[in-house]
Amino acid sequence: MSKDHHIIPVWFFVGVLLLIYGVLILASGIYQLSHPPATVLAHLHPALWWGVILTVIGAIYVYLFMPRKS
Repeated sequence: MSKDHHIIPVWFFVGVLLLIYGVLILASGIYQLSHPPATVLAHLHPALWWGVILTVIGAIYVYLFMPRKS
């Protein structure tokens, strides 16, 4: 019996990391909406925007490079 070895692309793991970081930063940005930091550009909500961007890009990478049974 030979077992098939499936190679998991490194981009799948990159997507997982981006997704995890995106969710954490997004949660931080949501928290900062009610407790704004004392910085000059806090009104732009950079943590919220970067959290959304990283979450979306991570989800796309995970979806595109997910190991599938063939």
